[in-house]
Parts: sequence; C-alpha cells; structure tokens
Amino acid sequence: MSAFHPDLRRGRFIPNVSFGRLSSRILRNVRMRSTDPGPDVTVQEIVVPGPKGAPSVSLRVFQPTGLKTAAPALLWIHGGGLIFGAPEQDDRTNIAFVRELGITVAAVRYRLGPDHPAPAAVEDAYAGLRGLAERAGDLHIDVDRIAIGGASAGGGIAAALALLAHDRAEIRPVFQLLVYPMLDDRTTTRTDLDRLKVRVWTPKSNRYGWSSYLGDTVAGPDVSPYAAAARREDLTGLPPAWIGVGTLDLFHDEDVTYARRLNDSGVHCELHTVPGAFHGFDGVFAKTEVSQDFWRRQARALKAAL
Repeated sequence: MSAFHPDLRRGRFIPNVSFGRLSSRILRNVRMRSTDPGPDVTVQEIVVPGPKGAPSVSLRVFQPTGLKTAAPALLWIHGGGLIFGAPEQDDRTNIAFVRELGITVAAVRYRLGPDHPAPAAVEDAYAGLRGLAERAGDLHIDVDRIAIGGASAGGGIAAALALLAHDRAEIRPVFQLLVYPMLDDRTTTRTDLDRLKVRVWTPKSNRYGWSSYLGDTVAGPDVSPYAAAARREDLTGLPPAWIGVGTLDLFHDEDVTYARRLNDSGVHCELHTVPGAFHGFDGVFAKTEVSQDFWRRQARALKAAL
C-alpha cells in the first residue's frame, strides 16, 4: 500500500480501533444532529410501505425550494458497516447534491444488524426506491431518472439494490454511485492486508459487520448477492456506475475488481482511485482539496447520468 496522501497525513494519528458489539450498540443509540439546509433547500421526512411483513420505511427527502416540475432523484443509502449509522450523517453532502444539481435526494433509514440480518437492509432500500417512485407525482420526481447510491456499507447495499431492481424489473435505476462500497464478505478471510495504514474501518470491524449481517454464513458458499453484491457472477444489464475508493482503504481491492467486472460485462463503470486515501477520508477531512475533489467527481458523474 502507498503512503498517506499529502492532504491526509494527519490520518496517521487516527487510532486504529475496531467496532464490536458494545461500541456499535452505543453508536446506534446516539442521536445524530441534522444539518440546517438553508432557505434554498427543503427537507421533510416521509414514510413509505416497507417490505412485506416488515415495518414502514422512512425517507429523509431534500429538494430545491419551490420545485414545481419533475426533476431527477437520487436514493441515498448511508454507511455504518451494516451495524450503525443514520441518514443525518450525510446531510451535508446530500444538501450539496441538491444545491449543485437541482435534484431530489432521498436518504433511506434502513434496519441494521445484528438485530435485523440479511436481507433486511436491501429490502428496506428497495421499499424506499419503490416508495419514491410511487410518490413521484407529489414529489415532482422524474421516475425515468432515478439514481441509487451510497457510501461504505451503503454503497454495498446500493450495489445489491441494483441487482434486486434489475431482477424484479419493476423500477429501473439509471445509475449507481458507489463510494468506497462494502461489496464482498470474503474480504474477511484475507490475512495479507496492511493493518498499519488502514484507518477508520479495520479488518476486525469488517468481520464483525459482515458477521452481524450474515451470521454463520459469512464467507461461506451460500451468501446471496443481494447481501454481498460481489457474489453475483452475471453483472450484465445493470445500470452504469461510478466507484471511488482510496488505495489505503480496506475495500480497495474488492472495489477495483467489481469495477473491472462491470466493465467486462458491458456495464460502463468509471473507477476513481485516490492515492494514499483511507476509508471515509472525505468525512474525516472534509475541507481538504482531495476530499472536495472526490465529491466534485461524484457530482459530475451524477450530472452526466441524470
């Protein structure tokens, strides 16, 4: 692995701690503060029907103030290793997408492991996508221009959602924005990772996150691609994608491999790798030029797709 990016040198002082049962439960009980979007962006919480036999699903919806005509939308899925997190953690970037692109962003609130194992998260995301399409008239959304995306675990869920939507053939997302996505549970079996430079999400955290979501099946032969998208052999017919990841990210190799496999399957995927960037670098050091450039590349990809 490469050295830390010059903008991210302070990252070497981040403690290499891991998440487990107690720490993730504490984080789930912490109420995240929302961000005031300002007068040009509105925010509302809407509730849509959940998966069959499951609770309703909540969407945190951001829109340009005064939106009157149908515009594109992004269904956004937050990260948190499948074990914690909430839509509010991405308010800043979701508001920025709305302000920069004039689109609607709906952030889904999905169930977390280990209390709700697979396929709870992706089914909640699908319910959010379906609910967004059903409310398109009220929300002034162009149903033919809905993208899906997410970061970390949310990126992995978004990739799995692309598979689920493709197979159910009810709603067709036009693009998938995958920010250092958590795609492959088999990474938990690797022993060759550089543990000294990995930050924020460690191999131990990864094992706990995947085990919480998959139980005893983790890294085994029977994991569904709707739980771990990298398990899918046939990737043809999926929407175009953008994948961004740092070279010091635990997910670097699985993300690069998935991007290559998408392109090999005839699905256009733009891959952007950031030298010396660790997992979640753009959240930890949001004001650095490398982080701002990383977001601008996402915005450009979304604009081109929508």
